Amino acid sequence: MVLTDTHTHLYLEEFNEDREEVVNNAIEKGVQYMLLPNIDSSTTEAMMKMVRTYAGHCFPFMGLHPGSVREDYEDELKMVEQWLDKEKFYAIGEIGIDLYWDKTWQKQQEKAFAYQIGLAKELKLPIVIHMRDSFDEVYRIVKQEASPDLRGVFHCFTGSAGQADKVIDVGFKIGLGGVLTFKNSKLDQSIKQVNLKHIILETDSPYLTPHPYRGKRNQSAYVFYVAQKLAEVKGLSVDEIADITTRNANELFNFIPTDK
Repeated sequence: MVLTDTHTHLYLEEFNEDREEVVNNAIEKGVQYMLLPNIDSSTTEAMMKMVRTYAGHCFPFMGLHPGSVREDYEDELKMVEQWLDKEKFYAIGEIGIDLYWDKTWQKQQEKAFAYQIGLAKELKLPIVIHMRDSFDEVYRIVKQEASPDLRGVFHCFTGSAGQADKVIDVGFKIGLGGVLTFKNSKLDQSIKQVNLKHIILETDSPYLTPHPYRGKRNQSAYVFYVAQKLAEVKGLSVDEIADITTRNANELFNFIPTDK
């Protein structure tokens, strides 16, 4: 069984004491691939160190997280472009709009989002979208920017069946994480009829830990529990879910060497 965690922040300080153990545990549990979205200029060096340390298992994305968009966002975007010029990245991310805590910077978030979509189209890279309390705003911009070169994933999808249809209609994949395992999320109902070819798995470590570890620090090994729940919803084995979702992830991000 080969699983892929398409969204994990294992480079954050929450893992400073046991990062090697966490990565090795994930690999031992079948999570061979861990994809690392950037947050902002303060996290990039730590992320790239992980990529070098765990080459073949960890793969970087480059972008400016909406939660880091402030008055200096244009300077941050210049840093994004500088990194894109000198290293290989597998996506632009994570990018998007976050209206959960504060709407003060919404206009700047929207500008940063659209700008980074432009970078993705220019470089022919997929995008990884953060959309907390902002599905409609994000979807509107994605529709405006739609082109044959624009593809990606709506990360941490928690929406309705109708919203899932909208994601698929614009040619994007649905990223499912720990929320799928929460008893009252109703996410299992939203994605019950979604064809598996549109789904990839993630943890968003160290956040959104799935049952049975909810309330504790999340880690990439726990993507197994997301796969397990999806297998239950779809009436398939965990091995089948792992195979399909890893294939979907590689179709989008192209990180598995061709000789494997």
